Amino acid sequence: MGLADQRFSVNLSILFTELPLLERPAAAAAAGFTAVELWWPWPDAPTPEASELDALRTAIETAGVRLTGLNFYAGQLPGPDRGALSLPGEESARFRANIDVTADFAASLGCTALNALYGNRVTGVDPDEQDALALENLVLAARAADRIGAVLLVETLNERESPDYPLVSTPAGVAVVDKVNAATGLGNARFLMDLYHLAMNGEDLPRVIADHADRTGHVQIADCPGRGAPGTGTLPLEELLDRLAAAGYAGWIGLEYKPGDGPSADAFGWLPATARAAR
Repeated sequence: MGLADQRFSVNLSILFTELPLLERPAAAAAAGFTAVELWWPWPDAPTPEASELDALRTAIETAGVRLTGLNFYAGQLPGPDRGALSLPGEESARFRANIDVTADFAASLGCTALNALYGNRVTGVDPDEQDALALENLVLAARAADRIGAVLLVETLNERESPDYPLVSTPAGVAVVDKVNAATGLGNARFLMDLYHLAMNGEDLPRVIADHADRTGHVQIADCPGRGAPGTGTLPLEELLDRLAAAGYAGWIGLEYKPGDGPSADAFGWLPATARAAR
């Protein structure tokens, strides 16, 4: 296996952000990519106007790229928030209001992976209460994903950058996946393996891949340290992607890294042009 045998998707919430949202799909296409993914693009609006959804859908379709992944509403991201589904009160209600909006938008573009960020711990709130609320909301999200033929992704972040986020190890993320699948009986909850976050946590990445590739619904990459493009840090990302493929993972590899000081179009030199268009 090599880079040309992988399927890459550009995350338009961290790359091409020097451009307005509606111009980013075309910019990714101009860089040679045929697939993109997104965090929830409206951090203040879990239920945006239909015109905003239509405009983004048109931009993606006109660019000729495929939407391969989409986050549910997660609060201010980038920013202080790390999800809403475990937060009692208004934020949890906003997450629930967003579930069908996200699922329906994803379905309209053939997107089959929906990521639900867990949310930070809240001072003064019992963690068990937050976990119970999270499971309720993840069950709702899993059922909405199942309705459109999608998987529900649960992501592990890293403790250094997200100290209040409770899922900061592979076992913690996989345990939530198991709880959701047990509660729904659908089997469509999957682990989002972000190699950057796991590296920041000091995990044994070859072991994580060997043990959990079969439970993984999506992979994201950035080099470590720095969260830059492959080759800017010390992670052997090409070797790790080969290990994933050998372990049976044939899904998308999301490019979720910072482009550096220059334009995003210059941040893909590590990936040959012939390997950018998904086959």
